[in-house]
Amino acid sequence: MENDILRKYNIILASKSPRRQQLLQGMNIPFEVLLKDTDESFPISMEVHEIAEFLSIKKAMAFQNEELPLDFLLIAADTIVVIDNQVLNKPKDRDDAIAMLSKLSGHEHKVITGVCLRSANDLVSFSEESAVGFVALTKDEICYYVDNFQPYDKAGSYGIQEWIGYIAIEQVRGSFFNVMGLPTHRLYKELLLFANKNYII
Repeated sequence: MENDILRKYNIILASKSPRRQQLLQGMNIPFEVLLKDTDESFPISMEVHEIAEFLSIKKAMAFQNEELPLDFLLIAADTIVVIDNQVLNKPKDRDDAIAMLSKLSGHEHKVITGVCLRSANDLVSFSEESAVGFVALTKDEICYYVDNFQPYDKAGSYGIQEWIGYIAIEQVRGSFFNVMGLPTHRLYKELLLFANKNYII
């Protein structure tokens, strides 16, 4: 198999997101999770399409080489939601989550995931963008979702794989899995390129 080269590495996922862990498991890639708190701020003047990739690099570079196993290949990622050129981060509380979903209701928005791959001697990064169309939601539907699913760890206050994705998302242009947190098709291709370029027999 082409991805046998990946088994030469100790692959590290620098994310506590259960969705990203699930997606990497679905790709049949062995990995372990290592976490490090990272400041997720970005320059106020930064273009919105650059933010997710910038933050993924920041997360990858938070680790010193000596903190990681030999032959490591680190994967770091960040996902943002953008509507009307405004970035919607993780909600601060219930009211913030309701306000975000009210803004998304009945409109199309962008989901951008930035990914950084890092070894001891190399680093590459990229981003993927998907467009997501929401039907109009009632206030009761929004409150039901927030109260029952508590999407406080999710950019834009929603998870596409949850109830709201089933009843409210009418179209996705681009990668569905990108909206979950990893553009798996692009990640697979980039992992193979990165691993083949860097592996020394």
